[in-house]
Amino acid sequence: MDLRFEGFLRILAQNGAISLALAGLQYLLDSNATFGNFGRLLAEVFVYANFISFPAHWVLPRVFRIVAHRRSAVQWIVFAPALTVVTAMGSVLGSLVVAGLNLEPGMQFGELLSVSLKVSVFVALLIGVAEVMFRRLRGQLEDTRLQLRTQELERERALKLASQARLASLEARLHPHFLFNTLNSISSLIPADPQRAERLIERMAALLRFSLEANQGGLIELEQEMRIVRDYLEIEQARLGTRLRYCVDAGAGLDALHLPPLAIQTLVENSIKHAVAPSRTGGEIRVQAARQNGSLRIEVADTGPGFGPGISMEAMPAGHGLDNLRHRLEVLFGDAAELRMGRGDGWTTVSLKVPA
Repeated sequence: MDLRFEGFLRILAQNGAISLALAGLQYLLDSNATFGNFGRLLAEVFVYANFISFPAHWVLPRVFRIVAHRRSAVQWIVFAPALTVVTAMGSVLGSLVVAGLNLEPGMQFGELLSVSLKVSVFVALLIGVAEVMFRRLRGQLEDTRLQLRTQELERERALKLASQARLASLEARLHPHFLFNTLNSISSLIPADPQRAERLIERMAALLRFSLEANQGGLIELEQEMRIVRDYLEIEQARLGTRLRYCVDAGAGLDALHLPPLAIQTLVENSIKHAVAPSRTGGEIRVQAARQNGSLRIEVADTGPGFGPGISMEAMPAGHGLDNLRHRLEVLFGDAAELRMGRGDGWTTVSLKVPA
């Protein structure tokens, strides 16, 4: 349907509703009115409504565009006279039609125009002011909604930038720590076995190159992370010898699942630092991965003494590897990720869960 014709029908329907309301009100107030008088009155009001409404819908929006940038008082000063002029012209034309159709028998044109002009101006101003106020309030409501939506988007953007900056800061602290420990492991081999130290330096270079690339991608596949863990354990075994015993079991069908880079390596490094290295007899590390209830679950267990009673993951000091990892998981996954630790059967276990 053509938009102009659709608008014409909408205005015509509005005029019909207004005419029915006004004619019905007058019919109820006049105790001597008959149904025939009601039909005549309805037709008369409908004539005036159309001769006033259609010009008003054409003139007033153009007038408003002229004073839209002005203050509210100026807009009202222009609106009221413009609507009065349009109503007066419509009343003249409507009175001519009413008189021609003899809808008010016995009433002279001047008298008819005087009465219709008073009623029409009053009703037109009442309806016009009400409509303008409604449109103004609706516009203010839309502006408020737009401002709230804009503020919400800005807040989400600020939180995202803050999270990215926080994650970058945590990873920046992680990489030098990893580099420092690896270099210590290799340096202990140089006097005794230079060729093996050279091989380990090549391995370390590959690990660092992968670490830098993984930092740009956000998440890595489990297969890549496990390769990092095996290489790291091999480097550390060169330093600790038979004191370090380990087993890595990635499970089947899990290689393509994703997790934060160096997440498992952080847990393994923590076991070596606190469980294996301080002990004269060393210790054993067990790394296992499995799918559980729609999540990827990693367990890193060691035979060390643990962290002592009353120490929880949340109580880890700031800057600790596990504390850094916990905050990285919060930034990346929120409540969907989990980092826990427990003690049982001579093993200290730290479990990591991320969405699969």
